Amino acid sequence: MEEELRIIVSGGGTGGHIFPAVSIANAVRKQHPGARILFVGAEGRMEMKRVPAAGYPIKGLPICGFDRKHLLKNVAVLLKIWKSRRMARKIIRDFKPMAVVGVGGYASGPTLDVAQAEGIPTLIQEQNSYAGVTNKLLAKGADKICVAYEGMDRFFPKEKIILTGNPVRQGLLQQAGSRAEAVAAFGLQPGRKTVLLIGGSLGARTLNESMLGGLKAIASSDVQFIWQTGGYYFARIQETLRQAGKPGNLFVTDFITKMEEAYAAADLVISRAGASSISELCLLGKPAILVPSPNVAEDHQTKNALALVDKEAALYVKDAEAREKLIPLALSVVADEARLAALGQHIRQMAFADAADRIAEEVCRLAENYKERKR
Repeated sequence: MEEELRIIVSGGGTGGHIFPAVSIANAVRKQHPGARILFVGAEGRMEMKRVPAAGYPIKGLPICGFDRKHLLKNVAVLLKIWKSRRMARKIIRDFKPMAVVGVGGYASGPTLDVAQAEGIPTLIQEQNSYAGVTNKLLAKGADKICVAYEGMDRFFPKEKIILTGNPVRQGLLQQAGSRAEAVAAFGLQPGRKTVLLIGGSLGARTLNESMLGGLKAIASSDVQFIWQTGGYYFARIQETLRQAGKPGNLFVTDFITKMEEAYAAADLVISRAGASSISELCLLGKPAILVPSPNVAEDHQTKNALALVDKEAALYVKDAEAREKLIPLALSVVADEARLAALGQHIRQMAFADAADRIAEEVCRLAENYKERKR
């Protein structure tokens, strides 16, 4: 009986890393139903719950990032890195993977580093338009590097780069019914323009404060909003709305489970500029205003946003200016049919519909070649 493929997928930390990782694993399984897939993540991070919920086993490493404000605390960080590397070596020697995929996040560093030292082929999936430090360090030993933006040869060896785009959440492209049905599911009116504001599963303070500051303008407009506050801010926002009076053209929730419905309802989306969010907007052709988070490494969200702005595929508001400018801009843009149509057309041109399948093909090819060499 032929030996099935064994593949490790490593990384996580945020939904922006986890959703693509699971999508790649699912695509591998679709191409090779008998493949064994093991995830390696960071203890205490989101992936330790999300990955098992998606049906895959995961092992955790005690890895964490460096503390740039309190340098003395990094002695403990270095110890965790050393321990994580030892654990990654044991995981790899026990599981005997034929290929290892890194999607970004703390755990991908020691896992891919050990795999490369053991002579196991590795593939990096870089989601952003500005490469992270870990991926730049791993690139020299990687066999393939799958990217979502052009011009990434300024970070990586050109001959290793494959332009695939970023995988998105499974189910996002499933038919969500008509726009009218989607709008009605949120208790809103199908005849009105609808703006969707999403700040990620935890929320985004600047976006939430922009909404609170714009309540009067929203209430007096004929535009309606779907507002995902994030769990951390929800109770306080509910109390503020109770005191101020919640406008009838506003649907507020801490978390949207059926994102396909929310996107179907939206004429315009306000979002942070994480790679995963942008990939979803591109694939769905949704006009968007991006407000990059300033609290990310190398300010990569701003670079992600500008990659779209340069092609007239999205609008951009700086985080520091959002409280003043965001809601007035959204109300203006959503009322402009020509502008919405142009934004939707341009952002759709940047989409990659089969990113997960293409990445999975590369992973399986590396694994098959390794298996042949080891016979």
